[in-house]
Order: sequence, then structure tokens, then C-alpha cells
Amino acid sequence: MKKRTKKAFLLFLETPYARLLFFILSMIYFELLFRLWVFGSLSAVGTAYSVLFSIPAGTAVFMLTSFIGKRVNRFLSCALVLLCALPYAVQAVYHHIFKTFLFLYSVFGTNQVFQFYKQIFAAIVKCLPVILPLFLPFVIMLTFGRKYFRFNPLIWRFLPMSAAFFAVTHLVAILVMSVLPRGLYSPYDLYFNTAAPELSVQKLGLFTTMRLDLKRMILGKYDGTETGEDPDSTPEEENLPKTDPENSGNDLPAPEPVYSPNVMDIDFEKLIAAEKDSTLLKMHRYFSSVEPTMQNKYTGMFKGCNFIFITAESLSHYVIDRDLTPTLYRLANEGFIFNNFYNPNWGVSTSDGEYVACTGLIPKAGVWSFYHSGKNWLPFVMGNQFLRLGYSSRAYHNHTYTYYKRNISHPNMGYIYKGVGNGLKIKNTWPESDLEMVDVTTPEFINDEKFHVYYMTVSGHLSYNFTGNYIAYKNRHLVERLPYSDAVKAYLACNIELDRALELLLKRLEEAGVDGNTVIAISADHYPYGLSNENISELAGHNVESNFELFKSAFILWKKGMEPVVVDKACSSLDIIPTLSNLFGLEYDSRLLMGRDILSNSEPLVIFGNRSWITDKARYNAITDKVENLSSEELSEGYVDKINGIVNQKFQYSALILDKDYYNIVLPRKDFDVRD
Repeated sequence: MKKRTKKAFLLFLETPYARLLFFILSMIYFELLFRLWVFGSLSAVGTAYSVLFSIPAGTAVFMLTSFIGKRVNRFLSCALVLLCALPYAVQAVYHHIFKTFLFLYSVFGTNQVFQFYKQIFAAIVKCLPVILPLFLPFVIMLTFGRKYFRFNPLIWRFLPMSAAFFAVTHLVAILVMSVLPRGLYSPYDLYFNTAAPELSVQKLGLFTTMRLDLKRMILGKYDGTETGEDPDSTPEEENLPKTDPENSGNDLPAPEPVYSPNVMDIDFEKLIAAEKDSTLLKMHRYFSSVEPTMQNKYTGMFKGCNFIFITAESLSHYVIDRDLTPTLYRLANEGFIFNNFYNPNWGVSTSDGEYVACTGLIPKAGVWSFYHSGKNWLPFVMGNQFLRLGYSSRAYHNHTYTYYKRNISHPNMGYIYKGVGNGLKIKNTWPESDLEMVDVTTPEFINDEKFHVYYMTVSGHLSYNFTGNYIAYKNRHLVERLPYSDAVKAYLACNIELDRALELLLKRLEEAGVDGNTVIAISADHYPYGLSNENISELAGHNVESNFELFKSAFILWKKGMEPVVVDKACSSLDIIPTLSNLFGLEYDSRLLMGRDILSNSEPLVIFGNRSWITDKARYNAITDKVENLSSEELSEGYVDKINGIVNQKFQYSALILDKDYYNIVLPRKDFDVRD
């Protein structure tokens, strides 16, 4: 029996099917190994579809290596196995650093990423346990391929058979998706409609996700727009009843009974009647049906004040400490105190985090949204708003001024923008000092009659160690005795630099006599993903839950002398712009933003990058499709589906605002822009 089996195996190796099987098994191997490394487990649905789509993928590789001569086919077999392994290795390293997946569009910006070659090298070393096994099929093909596989060109009768096998196996995978439930975030929806990379990798596999990303990048269509489906079937606010803030789990006083809505004079009926473009028609109908948020007790509270807006690199509420970071502690406890603020992680790391905080929009998957917004009219960003009011409007970043193409996005927000390389002169270190940035920039605006300033800091940037991080090394003596690991101590040392920068900023404001008329708002671009989850749990003092709690953060909103206001309402960085707009009494249309004024009576809705969400009634984990009831009342039938629909609408219409330059259609730039 053993001899027969061996003989049959050797005969099988003489056929083209042996190499076909090798390529299919290699693709399955790549998928499962990557899945185990990134997610730590093999989910039934994700594993099944990874295997199903690996079969036609392996068949395609086989066909590409079977048309020419033996030597060329052998070379192509080795080269393509290597080429197929590379994306998995690259994605493993990228995910290790940024905790998200690499869009193909972002590959065009990797020249900037190579500024961080030390961090990349360190990540490669840490990912060797998965990188080395990923290249095992290549080693096998290179070492044993000549001996065990035939590389002769396929004879004519095998060509249609191979093509048919490819088509049938691909159609089987599609058919399985089609006959199973096809609801929102199902494998079918993620394949044909919704561009949600993390969910897609989980449920379809990395290869299929990257293939879909390539298709959508070429076609320029994401988030269901390529199918022509109508995403405006349900006006969002019909599903989110208004609540009395006094009874919604926070300490805000109840608003007066009569307030006006935060809207602008947009004649949607006229726009709908005249519109010929089907997508714009859907947008007009959707936004006209969104119920606006109302003005409230806090409307205009900061009207006429100067405003300093800070996006702080990797800031966490865990670093706010009375003794270690006293200025952060003061600002966090003497203004609005947001106890349930979240800072979700998005696809393009810092840039997307900035985009959300500065625009109140959800980033579009697969592109650099902030850079693309540089050609659009953004009437609701703080720079353009304050510029219209006669304020000086400046922005600073203490790293390379072109990084993430901020030289395009930030001037478009109404700012005179300076970074390292176009006017901001600070020491050449890595990372650069927030303290130095504040020191050299405050003289530029502190004596202006009215000013608005935006800072994007960098001192809190990874990697968190005392050998390759200048700021951590600089402040090491301040954290050496703390009972934490070196990574956590280095992270705290980096944030001490931000605290010292804020201390100097307050001192300069006081010296200029404008400290009592200046508002400061601070939020992070993302959670500190340069720390491992174990490090974050160490800092928190307990095991941090990874789908929701990991993204809990700080939103500091302070004005000297104000009575502290405690807000327990769930909120996120998406809500910053509408909240600030209302507090400063700015003219804006709440229907056209994806976030909501936190201080209004609107129902809370926190949206995460992977399509999970939190309301006051429940929280939904889109990865596991599990719902947790947060109230004592039973959830109404269809509640989860309704909120999922609202979240999906926000992703779709936010992307369309970017694609269509929609603000310029309903609120033309020529009617508002005051720049020369």
C-alpha cells in the first residue's frame, strides 16, 4: 500500500496539477498565517472565505507560470510566490506599527514613511516570527521545484480547463456569499458595496481586500457608490430621538425650551428641482431630511474669544496627572470635562485623525482624505470660520511641513501654515520639541487683536524608548522612578514635553494680557498605538478592552475662569467641530457635518473606524456582530439595524462630500471666502 501511495504521489508530481495545488495551498497558507498573526485566531466566516478566494487566486498564479518555456516558467513560479508573500509581510509590519492596514493609495506616500526607517526596522525585527514563515513556500519552490515539479508549458487542452477551474471556483465563492445573508457588513456587502478595510480583512481575507482596494482605487469609487445603490432610504435623525441632557446621564443643565436650529439658508427644494446629477440629487435629499441640532444654553459662550486648537500626537487621558503633567491636569479639570470621549483609529493614521477633528467628517477609505480636501471648499473648519470674522489664522507643525501633504490641506483651511522646512525654525531632532515650537511661534500671533492658532504636535510620537527618541531621553530623569516599563516611561516622558509647551503657552498668554479671553481645545490624533495593548493596560492599571475602551481619550476644552462643566454623554472627535462652532456662535449648518454638538440635546452616537458604535442605549461590535445593552430597557426591534444604517449613511455621504466638493455646491466658496 505504501509503495502504491508513493508511486501515485510521484505520478501526481509529474502532472501540472501538482504545481496548481502548490500555489493554491500557498495562498491559503499566507492567508491563515497572516490572520493568526494579526487577529490571534481563525474565525469561521473569515477563514472560510479566505480559503474560497485563495483557490482562484492560486489558479491565476499557476496559469501565469504555464505559458512559456520551462526555464521561464520556473523563474516565474519562484518570482510570483515571492511576490505573493510580500504584501502579507508588508501588511504585517504596517499593522504592527499603525494598527491598521495599508491602502494601496498610501503606497505612493511611502517615501515619507521612510523618514521613520528606524521604527520600520524595529517593527520588521518584531514581526520576524511571521515574516520568515511567509517566505517558506518561496524557499520550497526555489530549493525543490526543479526536482519535484514540471514546468513545461501547458498543452492546449489544459488551458481551457485551467481557465474554467478559475472561473468556477471564483463563482462558487461569489455564490456562497450570495445565498447567505446579505445584510450590512456581511461578506457580500463588503465585497460589492461597503469599503471597510478592517472588516473586509476579517471576513474576506487580505488578498481579496487588497484586490477590491485596487479595483476601487482605479475606478475611484468606494462605500457603495459603485453599485448605484440609494443610501438615503432613511433620514438619519428619524432613528435618533432627542433627549433631555439632564436625564441622559450627564450633568449638563436642561436647555431652555425655545432655541433655533443650527442651520444656514440653503434652498434644498430649489437644488433638488434643478439637479441633473443622480448622486448630487441623493445628497440634496439626504441632507435636507437630516434633522439639525438645536442651539442651547452654551451657544455663543465663547463668542469673541481667541482660540488655540491643538491636535496632540498620541495623547491619552492616562497621561493627565496632577504631579507629572500639571498643566494638562489643570486644563482638563477647569473647563468642560468630557468623561466619555473617544478618539477612533482611522485608515490613514495621524492624517485621518486630524481630518476628523478639523472637519467633522469621516475619512474616505482608500485615499488621503485631508490631502484630497485641499482642493475643496471647507466652510466649517475653524481656520476659514475665524478668518471670515477678521481673526488672524495660523497653523504650525513641528515636523516636515510637507508630511501627509499638509502644505496642501492646511492652507486650504484658511491658515498661514508653517512647518519644518517652510519657516518654522527649531532644532533638528526626532521627534521635535513641542516646547520649542510654542516658544518660537507665540511671538507671531500673541499681539494680534484677534487670533486663531492651530497646532499639530509631534513630541508624543513613537517609538517609545530612551535610545532613539530624543524627547523621551530629554525628559527621562522625570520618569525614571515611576513603577512602569521603559516603554510606558518613555511615552510619559514624551507627553511631559507637551505639558511644558502648554505651560509656556499659558505664560505667554498671561504676559500678553489675553489669557482671560483665550479658549484652548486639545484632542489627540489617535490613541498611542506605539504602545502595545499590554503597555496601555499597564498604564491604565487594568486590562483595557480592545474594541471600545482602547480608543477612550481626552478632549480638553478650557477657558480661564469658567465654571467646570461635567459631561458624561458619549462623544468623539467627530463631534469637536460642531461643538466648537456652537460655543463660538459661528454660523454653520449642523445637517452637513457627520458629528453632532455634544452640548445639544441630540442623541449620542460614537462611530468607530471599523463601523462599531456606541449610543446611550447600546454598543455594537462590528467585528464580532455582538450587541451590548447599556440601558435597563430592552432594545426595540430593529434598533441595531437602524443605527447600523445611520452609521453606513454617514460613511457614504461623508465620502461623497469629499468627492463632489459638496460644500462648494450648496454654500459656494465665492460667497464666503475672504482670502485675497
